[in-house]
Amino acid sequence: MSDSGTPAAGPRDDRLRLFAFTSAEKRGEYLWVLRAFDHARANYVVLLHAGEIAEILGRIAGDDQAGRLAGVEITPLLEQLHLWGVLERSYDGSRAATLAEYRNRHFVYQFSQAGYQAFRAVEDVLGARLEDASLSRLALPDLLADMRELAEANRAADGDLIYRKLSRLDSTLSDMATRAAQFYLTLGDLVRTTEITPESFLAHKDALLTHMREFSSDLARYAPKLAGAIAAVEETGIDLLVARAAASDERVLLPLHEREDDWRSRWSGLKHWFVADGGVSESDRLREGTMSAIAAVLALLRRVTETRKGGVSRESQLRHLAGWFAATPTEDAAHALYQAVFDLGRPRHLSMLHPDADIIPESRSWWEAPPVEISRTLAETGRTPSPACPAGCNATTRASAGCERGSSPRSAPAPQRPSHWPPAASTTGSSTSRRPRCC
Repeated sequence: MSDSGTPAAGPRDDRLRLFAFTSAEKRGEYLWVLRAFDHARANYVVLLHAGEIAEILGRIAGDDQAGRLAGVEITPLLEQLHLWGVLERSYDGSRAATLAEYRNRHFVYQFSQAGYQAFRAVEDVLGARLEDASLSRLALPDLLADMRELAEANRAADGDLIYRKLSRLDSTLSDMATRAAQFYLTLGDLVRTTEITPESFLAHKDALLTHMREFSSDLARYAPKLAGAIAAVEETGIDLLVARAAASDERVLLPLHEREDDWRSRWSGLKHWFVADGGVSESDRLREGTMSAIAAVLALLRRVTETRKGGVSRESQLRHLAGWFAATPTEDAAHALYQAVFDLGRPRHLSMLHPDADIIPESRSWWEAPPVEISRTLAETGRTPSPACPAGCNATTRASAGCERGSSPRSAPAPQRPSHWPPAASTTGSSTSRRPRCC
């Protein structure tokens, strides 16, 4: 008998609390307790108490400290999982050997239906191999065969066969869509990543391109055939097909009209995969996505090939820079290096081409090339200097003009030469600066 404290079914949003154990402080312990229930479920044992869970964990937890739990430690974990709705709690008086145990209400626990699904979802995420991504090319001939057999089953009014074929078509297409989404997500990460190395990509690029081209070719070949098979099924009567599938559906707790609506919706999804009603079918979209992915992989191949030719990649540059930071003697030196590298102060990354490319070619390393002369304005502001004369030049020009006026017959006697003649060198003119070494 279910305990009166069992949480009542609430809105769909309340199901999010089923995953509360994943963010709890003792999430490792909670996960091992649920794994014990899953292990017992595989052996057709549903109800467990704390002592039995401790025995199971002793066999399956191994060296993981989170799974080495005693019965007294497991009991509060079970209670919390029950409050979250992951487990259901029942009272088992038959396990009470004494009056004290009977009064202490000996509880046993089992997965709730939604709790088991939440646990499996977490386990699937933890055990997923994200690199196992592929396109379901071999599923296309099976889809065509099942679609043709579905039409024959509807003509023969075989409800059980209709139910099995529709279920298989639905699961196959769902798996195909899931695989395609995961494949293109993984491929997008590969194309966008900055950690790609030539060796890791070139080792698989031929198989990757072949896989996508074969899938695109098979999809283009089978899509018209599948569209024709769908039309043949519809000629046998969709209303009869849906009614027969719903009648053979073993979900007896659902009303008949809800089962019919469910199967009608599934058939509509199957049809939309290969038959476009005024738009683009899912198979056409998938094929376009495959062609775009092939183009992206070829672009990545060109980028990797150019990297191999040049011998310099973003990864090698960052590793070299990391070595510089590790070798800095003080924190101030590290800050100075950071400021110079990432240009957090005045402009420092300047370069100029030598007038004679035969003497100093553009490809020569900055470490080997001699320094070049740049103006102070360019070094301090990042802008090239204006064509105006420097201040010293202006002073000299003004003095020369005065001398010329003094030598004129109509001019007054020449003034005495100023004590600061000739003018001092200006401190605001052009200067010679060594180009900073850039990483």
